[in-house]
This record gives sequence, structure tokens and C-alpha cells, in this order.
Amino acid sequence: MKILIVEDEFIVANDLRLMLQKAGYTVVGIASGVVQARKLIESKQPDWILIDIILKGDLTGIDLARELMTQRLPFLFISANANQDILEAAKTTNPYGFLVKPFREKDLLVMLDIAFFRHELEARQQQPAILQDTGMVGRSKAFSNVLDHISKVAPSNTSVLITGESGTGKERVAAAIHRASSRSHQPMVTVNCAALPLSLVESELFGYERGAFTGANQQRIGKFEQANGGTVFLDEIGELPLEAQVKLLRVLQQREVERLGGQAIIPIDVRIITATNRNLEKEVAEGRFRLDLYYRLNVFPIDVPPLRERKEDIELLAYYFLEKFGKTVNKISTTVLRQMKEYPWPGNIRELEHLIERQVLLAEGSEITSIDLRSQPDITPVASSEVIKTMEEMEKEHIIRALRASHGKVSGAGGAAAALGIAAQTLFAKMKKFGIQQTYQ
Repeated sequence: MKILIVEDEFIVANDLRLMLQKAGYTVVGIASGVVQARKLIESKQPDWILIDIILKGDLTGIDLARELMTQRLPFLFISANANQDILEAAKTTNPYGFLVKPFREKDLLVMLDIAFFRHELEARQQQPAILQDTGMVGRSKAFSNVLDHISKVAPSNTSVLITGESGTGKERVAAAIHRASSRSHQPMVTVNCAALPLSLVESELFGYERGAFTGANQQRIGKFEQANGGTVFLDEIGELPLEAQVKLLRVLQQREVERLGGQAIIPIDVRIITATNRNLEKEVAEGRFRLDLYYRLNVFPIDVPPLRERKEDIELLAYYFLEKFGKTVNKISTTVLRQMKEYPWPGNIRELEHLIERQVLLAEGSEITSIDLRSQPDITPVASSEVIKTMEEMEKEHIIRALRASHGKVSGAGGAAAALGIAAQTLFAKMKKFGIQQTYQ
């Protein structure tokens, strides 16, 4: 959380800075007047602003607050002035709170907590109802950018490519786009491309007629026909084999399908949303993904940030999952919350969700007072002579370690997929890609 202080009394400003930094906030600057504040707002892009009402110069904190209202930047007032007219004027700018000088550290932190809660509540109420109750929780700027993109693209029929690490919530973004679109009353059909063998691509996506092949005892409607009028979500599109990419490209270009063993050309009206944790530009450069298909899919990209870049959202998400799993457990200790904010979350939101579910079962009483987090990654600088492994090499080794720890079990409780925080189908696909055999007993 980045905070700008606008205060012309140096001692007060410095006290505020120290209190905020001690509490884990980032102070991006201290401005003594409105002109300097404007420059810092533009260059530092703070999330919140603390403003003294009475400032030296021609402009007051109220003047700055009126400007912030148009920019939709949240702010709070600090003041030692109890003049009723000034306070009434300040209230017209709808601040998220007033901090009266002199104040204690506890007063500041309580006021901030209340302000953040109000802002989050208002932000969620202002979202289209279709975005609520999706598990998409947050107040960080990175999260707000994702919501803005969803709101802009949802009403159109534009193809969307959602990128981001595993566990960041790409499927929730896809669902939110569908629910906020004019197609929301029609089905959204999800296809996990990582779990789709090449031999079944055509039959799964396009369907087949009775007798099309051995075992085809009845007609089957494919995924695109099932979603007709609605949305097809192709998850993990980067895992789709090249041969299947050709078939998909043809459907996107012609907007029609033909069932296996059939003669009829069936027109389809679907919106395409895709997601991947791969760098598709790199995949294109290395010949593993078709450039023409990439251009077809990447019309409107949305990048979902990892949880380590959304530290402000960790507490909100933790309590969201606590409400989901908690029942009698309804509180998380300050120590645990601090540990969570310091942890890098390699498994992102999915890892946090699984952690809360596990800790609820282990908690004694109504509060989570301890957590079992993995060790922090080693970030010791690498010597220039040391060989640096590629991400794929590291990923392969990590999967092998998880398989050994789970004695070769992939899915279900105690399986490697759960330990890694990914779907079992995804792990099977990665094992196939890296040539890993399921023999780690």
C-alpha cells in the first residue's frame, strides 16, 4: 500500500512516516503543499493520501481533496483545527476519515483500517452486480486494473487472452467476463486444453455422429455447439498441440464446425476466451504455437498479477477464504497476517486458499494463531561462474521433488498436484511435456 503524506509541519509528517512504515505501509513521499503534492501524485502514483487541512500557501488541503475526487483517489484528513465551518467544508469532499492532532499510533492505524474497509466495501458495491460473489477480492491497484479491463471488454464480443501464473485466478476472470456480457444467459463451456489428447481434440471440440468411429454408439455434441450463443473458455491454451491449433484456427476463421462422421456444416456463434501461464510470444518464436492463432486470440490481453504483487489484498483474501471454510474459526492473528504478507506465494491465490482450508482444520479455538508456510526461496546472488538453470529445468526438478514426496501419487489428497497447488490434469500434462514417469515411489 503506497501512501503520500501532505503535511507542512515536519515533525508531524515525520512521525506519520515512521508510524506508517512500522505498520508495513510504503510512504512514497511527503509534500508540504498542494503544488508539490500534485507532482508527487503524478510521479509516485500513491494508493492513498493523508492530507492536512490547513497548509501554508494559497491552497488548502480541501482544495487538493476536491481535485482528488475527480481523480477517484481515496484520501483522509489530518487536522488540529476544530473550526466548524472548515470541518463542514472538508466533509463535502467525502473523505474516508479524519485524524485529529495530536494522535497516537493506535489512532492512526484504527482510522486506516476503517477507511480501507469502507473503500473496499464501496468499490465492491459499485462493481456491476455480475462481478460480485465471484471470489475476486482485492483493493490493490493491480487488482483494480484487472477489474477495469473486465468492465471494458465484457460488453463486446472481442476475443480475450488471459495470462498469468498458475493459481492467480484466470478462470475467475473468464467467468466474470462471461457473466458481465450480453451472453450471460447462455452457457459458458470450459475446455482444459492440457487434459485434451490430440486423438480426442476433434471429437471433444466439434462432436461426432453415430458410427463415426468404433465406440461412437450415439451422436455427441461438441463443446463449441454446447456453447452456441455463449462463451467457450479454452484454459491452458498454450498446452494445445500444433495439430489441434490448426483445427481451432479454422473454426475461429470460419465460425463453423463439422462433426466427425457428419456432412452438415454447423454455424456457431461463440465468444472465445483463452488463458495460459505460458509466454505465448516465446512459444511462437520457438515454433510451438502458431503466430496466426496467437493474433486471433490476443485481441484483448488481460494479465492477472501474481499474489506477491498484490500484498494489500492478502488479508482480504485470507478472510474471504476464512469465511468460506471457517464456521467456528473467524479470526487470524496479527502475527500470522504479517507472515502471510512476507511470504512470496509461489502457488498464488490457490495456495492461499488451500492454506486457509488446512489451518481451519488445525486451529484450536476461534483464531488461526500459527501457519505452516514453505521456506522462503533462496535469493542469494548467483556467482558469475555459476550455471543458471532455465525456468523449465527448475519446474521439472520441482515436479520430480513433489512426486517423490508424494510417493508417485499425482491426484487426490496427499498427491503431488495438491502440494504444487495445480490441477491434476495440468500436472499430468507437464509430466508428459518433460518426459517424467510416474515411478517415484
